[in-house]
Amino acid sequence: MMQNRWSPIAALGAALCGFAISSPGLAQVVQGTARALDGDSLVVGVQEVRLFGIDAPEFDQTCQKDSASWACGQIARDQLAALVAGQRVECRGQGKDPYGRIVAVCSIGYDELNRTMVEQGWAVAYRQFSDNYVSAELQAKAQRLGIWSSEFVMPHDFRMAKTMRETPSASQPRTQPIRQSYRSANGCLIKGNRNRRGQWIYHLPGMPYYNQTRAEDIFCTEAEAQAAGYRRAIVKP
Repeated sequence: MMQNRWSPIAALGAALCGFAISSPGLAQVVQGTARALDGDSLVVGVQEVRLFGIDAPEFDQTCQKDSASWACGQIARDQLAALVAGQRVECRGQGKDPYGRIVAVCSIGYDELNRTMVEQGWAVAYRQFSDNYVSAELQAKAQRLGIWSSEFVMPHDFRMAKTMRETPSASQPRTQPIRQSYRSANGCLIKGNRNRRGQWIYHLPGMPYYNQTRAEDIFCTEAEAQAAGYRRAIVKP
């Protein structure tokens, strides 16, 4: 059990506001009651927290099962909300993301929320940042738990595809082609790969074989990919 090092004044202040933030060393710690924003983010007290190493469906994302859509993003949020309801949550920060949220491993007692969400199939391992939850993901996938009982687009690809669908305003000049940049906070996203016929093909986020494609080159724009000798993958209707 952790030794309580708070002074009586600090403890009283934490009790009055319902949460506490401390910084032992370089790690920021947030404690208190929490509410779920979606399947991988919380508000603890007044601090927004992104669960480290996992990625859950976006709140507006749907999954498909038996040719029908279901609100897997909302249900993932509800599952996390049920875990934290009435509980005191402790989040140990790993840093901050580009949106100013603390990226953290959060626990209720000895139960780690990040791992639990992946084990129950309501989030996937976010391999771009950590391999800590890969084994939990594989287990949930084998048991077809949560979203693994359905067909779904990886949350990261769903976000990128949603950005791609945004159309330019009617007032935007059309004299020059629109140069879409496929870049996130984690880097460029266009995957270049040589196919079985020896052709150099690039795949955009949201395309049918994007997830399965092993990137031999990465680009931020289609112009960069084409300049390097790649052509766009053909998507059959």
